[in-house]
Amino acid sequence: MALTKNTILSHKEIEHKIKRIAYQIYESNVNETELIIAGIESNGYLLAKKIKSHLDKISTINSTLCKVTINKVEPTTPIKTSISKDDYSNKSLVLIDDVLNSGSTLIYGIKHFLDVPLTQFKTAVLVNRNHKKYPVKADFKGISLSTSLFEHVHVNLSKQPYEAYLD
Repeated sequence: MALTKNTILSHKEIEHKIKRIAYQIYESNVNETELIIAGIESNGYLLAKKIKSHLDKISTINSTLCKVTINKVEPTTPIKTSISKDDYSNKSLVLIDDVLNSGSTLIYGIKHFLDVPLTQFKTAVLVNRNHKKYPVKADFKGISLSTSLFEHVHVNLSKQPYEAYLD
């Protein structure tokens, strides 16, 4: 059986979703002076950079980008961040990934940040799949999809034109 590639988000749609998520994050943090934008390494981090860029254009909140490194095969191994715990302690934080699939990556990322006090903690994803293994949700999402367990969502944010597709 041949694999088919079904585009779920075009470049223009992804750009629109990124802007909308940035506005939602701003609205949720309008009273904050500092905000940590934490992206899960690779696509989550690329998405976080794009969201931060839009957020910087529309708000006066001082936002800091943080790269979160999680071993997706062995998520119980120690998680690394590009900034220290002191840098995000007592601040508002948004944890970002490209696709919420089983929820394991996001939930282990959440667990890591629960070790320090935060003023607010939210999550954002570009694509939210509606069959999760863990009870985790995205506070901000670009699109929600009901997919089968055998389908895979791929997001390309590393080169233009961006795209998200299902196969």
